[in-house]
Amino acid sequence: MHGSGRDEPEAADSGKSGDPSQPRIPAEPLPTGGFRPAQRNMPGRPEVNRPAGGPQAAAGSSGQVGSEDLAGRKAELRARVLAARRAMPAEQRTVAGRQLRDAVLELPELQMAGTVAAYVSVGTEPDTRGLIFALWKRGSYVLLPVLRPDSDLDWASYEGPDSLAAGPRGLLEPTEPCRGVTAVTSADLVIVPALAVDRAGMRLGRGGGSYDRALARVGQGILTVALLYDGELVSLVPAGPHDQPVRAVAVAGEGISRLR
Repeated sequence: MHGSGRDEPEAADSGKSGDPSQPRIPAEPLPTGGFRPAQRNMPGRPEVNRPAGGPQAAAGSSGQVGSEDLAGRKAELRARVLAARRAMPAEQRTVAGRQLRDAVLELPELQMAGTVAAYVSVGTEPDTRGLIFALWKRGSYVLLPVLRPDSDLDWASYEGPDSLAAGPRGLLEPTEPCRGVTAVTSADLVIVPALAVDRAGMRLGRGGGSYDRALARVGQGILTVALLYDGELVSLVPAGPHDQPVRAVAVAGEGISRLR
């Protein structure tokens, strides 16, 4: 449904649980230029972790890195997040999906949104099916992505759980007629997947660039929200010139954080 739409299929992510006591992204020291998850400043907890050598040494304050380093640094962070997600117990993922649903449904922007662009979760992604169904039941016009052969995202309407069918790369896609890649511009709120997001809003996807293209079409005044598990709002995401930021994140157990 969303194509390489998580910017790469989740099908290879088995979702099998590992050690349930420690499902979060590992925070061990990384090589210079590595990236660590941001920590909340709470009593008894360390300050927000930063890239080894400081932001400037790693990538500059914007998070942008040279093209020769970008792919490797993204792959390193992507692998760590996916490993943490696989280690998370299924019940914890289910609870996180409910928390994210409730947080998004309370957004002020949603109360006046006629059209919402969202996505159908797969694998170990935070569950969105309850959120999509709730949006549809309350009368929102819900657009869901359809992966095109060129890895761009088309969009079609959600008309209930029975309106979804298996798509490429293990995705679920709407069966209604497609409305074109620019249909996302009609949305009053855009909900996107992510593996990690930093505090400047830069988003790590799965590498296909599908959502970067879609986000580039969204107007400046439209709220774009990425859904994350606890620990996936990080200090710095390596970014290139074509990577598109989001304006907010919903983090399971924490709620909404406005970033831009």
